[in-house]
Amino acid sequence: MADKFKIAFTDDNKVNRNTFVQKIQLLPQLELVFVADNGHHCLEQLKGLPPNRIPQVMFMDLEMPEMDGIETIRLSRSLYPGIHFIVLTVFDDDEKIFEAIRAGASGYLLKHEPAPVLFESVVNVLEFGGAPMSPAIARKSLQLLSRAGQLTDSPNKSALPAAITEREKEILQHMVNGKDAKHIASVFDLSVLTVRKHIANIYEKLHINSKAQAISLAHQQKWF
Repeated sequence: MADKFKIAFTDDNKVNRNTFVQKIQLLPQLELVFVADNGHHCLEQLKGLPPNRIPQVMFMDLEMPEMDGIETIRLSRSLYPGIHFIVLTVFDDDEKIFEAIRAGASGYLLKHEPAPVLFESVVNVLEFGGAPMSPAIARKSLQLLSRAGQLTDSPNKSALPAAITEREKEILQHMVNGKDAKHIASVFDLSVLTVRKHIANIYEKLHINSKAQAISLAHQQKWF
């Protein structure tokens, strides 16, 4: 058989994580690269992986502390454009579906789906460019699409992650405009050391390593 499909899973509930692992153990065609318990943990795990170990499909819970699934998908799609995200959740309300689609989810499944459905969803996304959805979700998605212009008229601008403070937002905006730490320090009457500390915090919260990545991410997400 060809190489296994590489997948990962993020969910804050231990029972859900264990149940998912048990299902995947029934599917020899899939390789579980890692399991994370929230969005921050997921991004940290991705950050430490070599390119050939990056999962092809990430199953993602929505409601999680620290960084929820929507925000994690949105950031990860910018940092790791090759990953496909399939939401795996108990929520089937319109707002959650709409936000997941806007964030870049490739599919939307409910958590009770059995192992074969998980495998079929991976194949559907990777080999056929499909958008796997549980039947109840598919019906709601059609209702969403039937509401004239709801997807196309939605705002293009994404919100900054909630962890970014107002001062960090201001500093990031100056960085995007090409200003260095010395210039930013003079604008806010801060020491260069303090500004660099803020920049380090920004990098940590966005799970990036450089000014170039910060600028690229800000442009992609249309933060400013």
